[in-house]
Amino acid sequence: MDWVNAIVQGVLLGGLYALFAAGLSLIFGVMRLVNIAHGDLIVLAAYIALVVVHATGLHPLASAIIVVPLMAAIGYGLQRLLLNPTIGKDLLSPLLVTFGISVILQNGLLATFTADSRRLAAGSLETASIQVLPGLSLGILPLFMFAVSVLLIFGLEWIFYRTSLGRAFRATSDDAEIAQLMMIDRRHIFGMAMALSAGVVAIAGIFLAIRTNFDPSSGPTRLLFGFEAVIIGGLGNLWGTLAGGIVLGVAQGIGAQISPGWQILAGHLVFFLVLALRPKGLFPRMD
Repeated sequence: MDWVNAIVQGVLLGGLYALFAAGLSLIFGVMRLVNIAHGDLIVLAAYIALVVVHATGLHPLASAIIVVPLMAAIGYGLQRLLLNPTIGKDLLSPLLVTFGISVILQNGLLATFTADSRRLAAGSLETASIQVLPGLSLGILPLFMFAVSVLLIFGLEWIFYRTSLGRAFRATSDDAEIAQLMMIDRRHIFGMAMALSAGVVAIAGIFLAIRTNFDPSSGPTRLLFGFEAVIIGGLGNLWGTLAGGIVLGVAQGIGAQISPGWQILAGHLVFFLVLALRPKGLFPRMD
């Protein structure tokens, strides 16, 4: 039963990793941009949620009504002001810009909030659980996070394939110059893609703040988990990203069951094996 519990908890943890990865996958799919600052934006969202909760007294989950639109606006501004001028020239320029944003965010958060780790208290939701089988209980919070990740990926897929904005995303991704000739403002479309990604990042940041401690230097680890989930699942496949997060979470759960020191290492080993044997991921999108 211990092994079953480890696998189930790993599946639920994979939902959080999918949230880390979904925005990263979206940005790469639309702009072919690897956002080095993605993990630090997750941590920024966690700190914004912390400030909102302390200032308003809202429940951490309810803070999303403020944090999500604020992060979307930040994402749109970063794209229009800093990243758009570098897109399309070469791969290195936007990579360096996102690296610079990452450094600024980490040091800015350190100067503002110090290096002390923080956490958002969600009350009884943190410990509430339901008994499924003798010896196996599921936490309400992990179940809720997993459900939200599934709904968000479903929503992103719907936007991408069923709306005019999604058609603009796909057209710009296929050929940005031709899309521009068809009166699609790629600067605005890229900004909207980053805003959508940052909105998902906001949800991930809130859940991160509730689930575990965070500090200004937590971003690179979240970026790594998100990147591994994207690669394992398959580039350009949002449902594959969820599958990649689950595979990563289960690997970590089994590793922790073997030895606490193997928890993170087991996930990295699975990522390495997938990268070596199936470089396009387990479920690459076939267009």
